[in-house]
Amino acid sequence: MDIKCLEYFQKIAEIKSISKVANKYHISQPALSQQMQKLEDSLGRKLFIRSNRGVKLTHAGELVLKYADNIIRTHDKMLNELEEQEKSEIKIEAHYNIATYCLPCALLKIQKQFPTHNYNLISGFSDEIEEDVLNDICEVGFITSNPQEKDLVSHNVITEKVVLISSENYHIPDKIKIEEVLKHPLIILKGKCIIKDNLNMALNDLGYSIDDLNIIAALESTEAIKTLVKKGHGLGFVPYNAVKEEFSYNRIQISRIEDYSLDYNVFMINKKFDKLSSETRVFIEGFKKLGSYACC
Repeated sequence: MDIKCLEYFQKIAEIKSISKVANKYHISQPALSQQMQKLEDSLGRKLFIRSNRGVKLTHAGELVLKYADNIIRTHDKMLNELEEQEKSEIKIEAHYNIATYCLPCALLKIQKQFPTHNYNLISGFSDEIEEDVLNDICEVGFITSNPQEKDLVSHNVITEKVVLISSENYHIPDKIKIEEVLKHPLIILKGKCIIKDNLNMALNDLGYSIDDLNIIAALESTEAIKTLVKKGHGLGFVPYNAVKEEFSYNRIQISRIEDYSLDYNVFMINKKFDKLSSETRVFIEGFKKLGSYACC
């Protein structure tokens, strides 16, 4: 019994006609009928009731169909995994800012060490990334807090410095108290964000909240914040890695908050080592060795 024979059997059960399946898949009807007869003979059961109106499954045929579906799916999954194994592709999912500003250089550095590895990097939200690692949608995740799931292993691999950016029109000093930020228009990210969470905690210590800020826009991305800031519309808190190039060319000013740190840690998460491929284990160990040199 080969897999192709089961695939033909599956199609005949679906279409209820040997001749139509033969025409559709460009095989002669006698040859297909012979394959089905051999399948019946090998199982010692009649699988079809044949008539002028086509075929229908016997009770034995319905049972074989159930297992044929599973066998074909398993076979297809095996072929896909063999193909992925040959490519040695490691699927990596990271929070947007990490995927955009931290990981590209790190992956390039590791790629030079392991040229046969391929990396598939996509961005997402931290809680979704945890689920994707657990469900084998990706092998490795990078998030901005320790994972909530107990079955995941985490490594603190990067500390991301957070800076306040402004255009030269604002004349913001290199160091600024957090209370001074209340006086200026601020541009922030939409939705849940570790920078906003840390900012709100710092404000709470001083008797304020994030609602006391003069927020003029909430945008979808750090790049959008940078655009408005460079045009002089307000200030914004962003990861230093997102703006260090503009800062080096004096296209933007950066300041640090006095007395409070808005910096955050980046955690690499994965399943336990015994559940990972050898390529994934090599990647994880390689990234841990890079440490603070991971970013460009």
